Amino acid sequence: MSKKLENILVLLADFLTINLAWILFWYFRVESGLFKLFLEPAFLLPLAAIYIFWLFVFTFVGMYRAWFASSRFDEMATLFKATFVGVFILFFLILYDDAVHNVVSTSRFIILIYWMLLLTFVGSGRILLRSIQRRLLINGIGRKSTLIVGYNKKAFEMHNTIDAYRGLGIDVVAFVAVKDENIGKKHSNIEVVDTFHNIKNVIANLNISEVILALDKHEGDIMLEVVAACDSDNVSIKIIPDLYEIISGQARTSQLYGSPLINITPLLMPEWEKKIKRLLDLVISIIIIIISQPLFIITAIAIKYESKGPIFYKQERSGLNGKTFKIIKFRSMSSDAEKLSGPVWSTKDDPRITNVGKFIRKVRIDELPQMVNVLKGEMSLVGPRPERPFFVEKLSEEIPFYKRRLKVRPGVTGWAQVKHKYDENVEDVKEKLRYDLFYIENMSLSNDFKILFRTVFVVLFGQGHFN
Repeated sequence: MSKKLENILVLLADFLTINLAWILFWYFRVESGLFKLFLEPAFLLPLAAIYIFWLFVFTFVGMYRAWFASSRFDEMATLFKATFVGVFILFFLILYDDAVHNVVSTSRFIILIYWMLLLTFVGSGRILLRSIQRRLLINGIGRKSTLIVGYNKKAFEMHNTIDAYRGLGIDVVAFVAVKDENIGKKHSNIEVVDTFHNIKNVIANLNISEVILALDKHEGDIMLEVVAACDSDNVSIKIIPDLYEIISGQARTSQLYGSPLINITPLLMPEWEKKIKRLLDLVISIIIIIISQPLFIITAIAIKYESKGPIFYKQERSGLNGKTFKIIKFRSMSSDAEKLSGPVWSTKDDPRITNVGKFIRKVRIDELPQMVNVLKGEMSLVGPRPERPFFVEKLSEEIPFYKRRLKVRPGVTGWAQVKHKYDENVEDVKEKLRYDLFYIENMSLSNDFKILFRTVFVVLFGQGHFN
């Protein structure tokens, strides 16, 4: 079953079960005659509103993400927590509505019955769907060819776990070793076909869709080389822990029947979530541009009054998939700032910054014109900050995996910007890369909202850096 089909079926199952739970609750509350009613409530409008409410809640907590090899218990636990929080919100909304209309209703208490109905129906729908999905996988439909990188005890244990549970839908078809001497060896009739140096050819020849890295602690450099080599292929990469701090310090984790794995996945965000993210970019950027027009005018006058040169500063940056674009900012430096030095990183107390520039940088006004980049689709509100092509090429040579930042649309703000300081040297870049990779591996609308809220805090207290 493809991820797209799986998402469609999950959405359909939730649509049916959420609405069925509401219909039964409405019948129990209104038609059963067990409760006294002052006015008969509407049916269709609350039905639609409740569904949209739960769709938002489930999306926010990640209920529509791919559940790689997750147990049904884990999914039900997440559903329990999501519905508990959602019903808690509904309870206080009812309480507020009662206070506004100066009435005391019993619906605030029988909402517990609705919770039980919702949990039962939605949970049953998901369990049924997962059971069908697992049965299809066991019968050979939708299985994935998998390659294990490493030929050691860890690799053998992972293979044995996969082999014991056909419901995972994974078939290990080959090993790729670190050392040439292991080529041709077998474990449980699965052969070592090559070394990691030729992994791209192995993936292409065997039509691999999953790569699991089972390397030892001292093989961190090999892991980075393998991940970088696979990054352009349409494969899902997972790492057996011990090494994941080398990648980013934190990453999205999953379990394979008790064996923890760390996902390094090419599908950074589902398509439907990308569309919502883009819609939010458009709406918020338009609102910011409209309400900040007086600020635009005042800033433009101040810049022109202090120094000669253009009001706006345009600079080439590397965007999504390495495509270059011109980032737009209010000019905060002298107009010939890099005439003699060439491309260099700015520093906190850079002497090239004008007096007006110091102020607009401190309060982040210089970033406002980037809303135009957001509107054009060159940037997003949240994402890794775009770097200049000169530095992208330079840093890619010094830092393995640096170009993975180009897999997502760059942002006006990001996790690195609210957590770290100025990029003054390569070590700072490496530190911020850890935060960027954490964001990339954990992309979600909920994380975007968290970063936007933290950005407001950063701007108010003058922390962080947006270069």
